Amino acid sequence: MGVNAATASNPLRSKADLELAFNQLTKPLLPYYSAGGARLDLNGSGAGQAPEVAGMEGFSRIVWGLAPFAAGLDKVDEELLQLALKGITNGTNPEHEEYWGEVADYDQRLVEMASLGLALAIAPDRLWEPLGAEAKQHFYNWLNQINSRRAHDCNWLFFHVLVNVGFHKLGLPYAKDQLEANLNRLEQFYLKDGWYEDGVNGHSDYYVPLAFHYCGLLYSALMKEEDPERAARFEERSVSFAGQFVNWFAEDGRALPYGRSLTYRFAQGALWGAYAFADMPPFELGVVKGLYLRHLRWWFSQPIFSPDGVLTVGYSYPNLIMAENYNAPGSVYWAFKAFLPLGLPDEHPFWQAEELPLPELPAISAQQAPHLVVCRHSERDHVAAFNAGHPGTNEHTHTSAKYEKFVYSASFGFSVPRAEWGLSQGAYDSMLALSEEDNLYRVRRKNEETSIDGDILISVWKPWRDVTVTTYLIAGLPWHLRIHRIETARGLDAAEGGFALPLDATLGVNKQTCSLIGRTGFGGSGISGIRGYERAELVQAQSNTNLMHPRTVIPTLQAKLQPGTHILIAAVYGEPAALEEALPEHWQQSIQLSMQDDWIRAVSPSGKEVIISLKGMNR
Repeated sequence: MGVNAATASNPLRSKADLELAFNQLTKPLLPYYSAGGARLDLNGSGAGQAPEVAGMEGFSRIVWGLAPFAAGLDKVDEELLQLALKGITNGTNPEHEEYWGEVADYDQRLVEMASLGLALAIAPDRLWEPLGAEAKQHFYNWLNQINSRRAHDCNWLFFHVLVNVGFHKLGLPYAKDQLEANLNRLEQFYLKDGWYEDGVNGHSDYYVPLAFHYCGLLYSALMKEEDPERAARFEERSVSFAGQFVNWFAEDGRALPYGRSLTYRFAQGALWGAYAFADMPPFELGVVKGLYLRHLRWWFSQPIFSPDGVLTVGYSYPNLIMAENYNAPGSVYWAFKAFLPLGLPDEHPFWQAEELPLPELPAISAQQAPHLVVCRHSERDHVAAFNAGHPGTNEHTHTSAKYEKFVYSASFGFSVPRAEWGLSQGAYDSMLALSEEDNLYRVRRKNEETSIDGDILISVWKPWRDVTVTTYLIAGLPWHLRIHRIETARGLDAAEGGFALPLDATLGVNKQTCSLIGRTGFGGSGISGIRGYERAELVQAQSNTNLMHPRTVIPTLQAKLQPGTHILIAAVYGEPAALEEALPEHWQQSIQLSMQDDWIRAVSPSGKEVIISLKGMNR
């Protein structure tokens, strides 16, 4: 497994480079199409959906890139185009052995219909008109199943919208009333500042840019004349969102790993291409172009490909441990949503604009809707999101690790548990893990209360009914402070993890009493026990638990807690790239902390203050 040499050497600066990248990514897939062309049967692990559905999913996800590619070129690679037409013909034909089948309520195939709806809307001359009359009718009939099936009440509603917009653009019968109902329902998920929640009480994660705003901008571009008021609203919200979302990106193009479906990789930056496609740049066009292209360059330099050039499941390297139950081998090609700008003509201003760096961004961006405070250390190009936590949860894979860690770093990534026994298997970076002295640990999964005041985040969570943890995060880079007030009716073991550090031969450790800083060629990570902790150690996490590095160590503080009330305080350090000498006491240069017999006072880098009572309520 490694870097794809072809894509890694692609400069990705022009439309021709992006066309080349699409060809470089799709050529290795051609041998994996089924005999009838209707499935992309990649080798790999299984997923929640049946193999034939997974094969159909792989086929449709390539269309996210093929549709704009075909729309924006006078001459298209005929081999892939003809294979797609063959697959559509056979996959929608009830008499063919590769028929995609009758679709049920909440079926994965409802998701996969969306790219085909987009193809009808923007590339009908390549992916509709060449079909014969019977094949067209089969294609329509198969897609039209979406109008009689129930979809999950979340971003899935937009897939119905795209299919019916495609029908409308071709003058075919479409479910106008249901289209309107779904668009109205999507309105109810809107929060503020451009943010949506992914369904009622759902998380606000990458599905906001890569589903809600991406599809909203497509709707705006395609339906502006028919529905100008809604199109304008989608555009206004997308511009508002960009002002916060841009803070999730480092100058080198990498983005914050946070939430689920991270194996879709460069779909993280697909929205920047959608802004260009919809002629709605939220910043100077060169800034949008720079964000978009640097993001692709960063991903294409990562070891994310199999030896024959096929994208693997994982994040910055192949990794099934971090994947969701719905991640089949072809699922990763939702990343092709990033190829939408290929639908723009060569002379479009986006392709003519000079690529520009990030705009001037604040050191701290408090984002209430997703419960995050994003901090930026420009000198080290380090971006990290501090997390107040969420009142709800779900049953997706590794939900606590993906949504409830105290901080998520674009450089250090985050870790997921490999199993349930002990600190090594749990890989508890950026978390407080608590055990009933039995080596089985619990972490924050949902919260009773959460709040954000500037760079101070507060949450109240209950790992057991008779254990209440109030967590105070004093956000900042490279140091941040964590304070926990723990009221427990049972004896507990506590472990507080810092950022995971790649394990390599140059690892050096600066260890003091209950303080530890580790260094490698990548950077440094450390943790200092200020109150309540008894020892510090480097926990060697089990392999492939971290999204960025397959082998890691986690600086960890530990303590034993008897029934009663306890205060734990830790200063946590993380800095990538070249390091100056960092010592455990250096946190005091940016954070003020005063401790008395009955209260603690902390002042954040921005001057915000929190006072914590050791005997009663906070004040």
